[in-house]
Amino acid sequence: MAAKSDGTAVSLQNDIPPTCLPGLEKRSPQWRPVGKEYSLLDCSWTLCALLVFFSDGASDLWLAAEYYLIRDYRWFALTLIFIIIPSVVVQVLSFRWFAYDYSDANGSGTAAAALVAASNAESHFSTKDSDQRGAGRSAAVTGTRSNAQSCCRACVWLFQIVVHVLQLAQVWRYVHALYLGVQSRWRGDHEHKHFYWRMMFENADISMLRLLETFLKSAPQLVLQLSIMVQTGRVLPLQGLSASASLVSLGWMMASYQKALRDSRDDKLPMSYKSVVAHMLWHLFTVGARAMAFALFISIFQLYFGIFIVAHWCAMTFWIIQGETDFCMSKWEEIIYNMMVGIVYIFCWFSVREGPTRCRLLLYSLIVLGENVALTAVWYIYRDPRTSDFYAVVVVCVVACSYALGTFFMFVYYCLLHPDGPVSGAYFGCCGVQVGAVSDPCISSPTSVPPLDAVSSPPRTLQRTKGGESVQRDDIGDVFKMRTLKASRNAAPRLTPRTEGPVVRIDLPRKQYPAWDAHFIDRRLRKTILVLEGAAPVTPRIQYRCLGTPKEVMEYETTV
Repeated sequence: MAAKSDGTAVSLQNDIPPTCLPGLEKRSPQWRPVGKEYSLLDCSWTLCALLVFFSDGASDLWLAAEYYLIRDYRWFALTLIFIIIPSVVVQVLSFRWFAYDYSDANGSGTAAAALVAASNAESHFSTKDSDQRGAGRSAAVTGTRSNAQSCCRACVWLFQIVVHVLQLAQVWRYVHALYLGVQSRWRGDHEHKHFYWRMMFENADISMLRLLETFLKSAPQLVLQLSIMVQTGRVLPLQGLSASASLVSLGWMMASYQKALRDSRDDKLPMSYKSVVAHMLWHLFTVGARAMAFALFISIFQLYFGIFIVAHWCAMTFWIIQGETDFCMSKWEEIIYNMMVGIVYIFCWFSVREGPTRCRLLLYSLIVLGENVALTAVWYIYRDPRTSDFYAVVVVCVVACSYALGTFFMFVYYCLLHPDGPVSGAYFGCCGVQVGAVSDPCISSPTSVPPLDAVSSPPRTLQRTKGGESVQRDDIGDVFKMRTLKASRNAAPRLTPRTEGPVVRIDLPRKQYPAWDAHFIDRRLRKTILVLEGAAPVTPRIQYRCLGTPKEVMEYETTV
């Protein structure tokens, strides 16, 4: 990542953003952190997320202890494995993120350059005052500050190590997000924006960590406990509690991840809590039906179930790779990401790339429906002879009704409660193509010119810029163009982008839904934004490369 900062004022000519068509313009990124307030509902949502986390973990540990006390060591070992291994993986990833964020806050080139430029532009220190203090006193003060900072940093490192060893990284991040949100309400205007940026970054981290944990721990735990219930023919209270907590955790995190994703985007409308509840119920019932079908089949054919899961995961991962996702900065990271999403696809739908989703969602739903019917039918045919027909019919009806309820809430979410409004009738086919629609809303203004200091050489650090991004995408619809935006119906006044203040120009087109913005997944950009936020008097602007710009900025560039 290259950085450039000269400490001089930026001309307006260099910062004229590309114009967008009326009704499809995207709001400038500084408006979301400034305008959106941390509300009591946001605080309550975080507290409920903490409650879900503790309920899921505590019920699993309690059940594992119960298995040990009744000398059922096989179920004890399996239950404990699905608790420890996912937790360790999440703690390692969380600590790695902390180590990168906290070690040498001025370590990245961009952040260091931004801090130096901001300091040069707004420094009011006097050399005359320094001379009067005396060299000896200055050295003593510097040494005292250095010792205090070293001691403080050592305490922070020790605290974080203890937190992660105790497997409480998620709890700390939730509490930290609460603290940052409350501070963003209590502080002044400038500090409010700074704390809001940090809260959004923390929410992005905890959402990704918890989503990974739920599909590595809660989903297998749910299938395991349901299969034990089916095989033993009895339900222990702790088994029901553990399975229920795992199912709620899965539905909660899918909705929470979606909410955090949309809240982080300044060009997307946020999810209301009605939408969040509908989204959670959708995944709660569909994942419940899926897990129940797995449990029924695994109670009869354990080996064939393993073959089926591996085959399904391979097919879904190949489907995702074939779709050419663009989430990570390197090819191998992208493949690992696709493999992790393949695990999610074992249980539920998860949109991973831009474009129309109706075809893919419909195809995935039909595949899952067929698999659920086949797995349940095989269990019904080859079930234990001691299982009565009445019990078998009731179980089959539970699976069918759960999947039907999940599909119902999916339609409620998309047709009534989606943030961008219901599906518009102006689209035809399953590809979501609109007659007369413009695929790429961003076009270059005839009066706008590329920055004078733009680099015309290819990017030296970001290799993930696809060649297909520079061509017109008239045949590719955006997923959010499938619905009529509320903003266009309400005819909200157009916001005039700011031209003053620091600018962070990013050598990537703005990632469309559902990928995170680059400044949320690239921790180097986070450092840049936070340093600028603390050093500059105004909020930094984030400026992505527009696909329609004739000459594109080919490096990360930070200008103060």
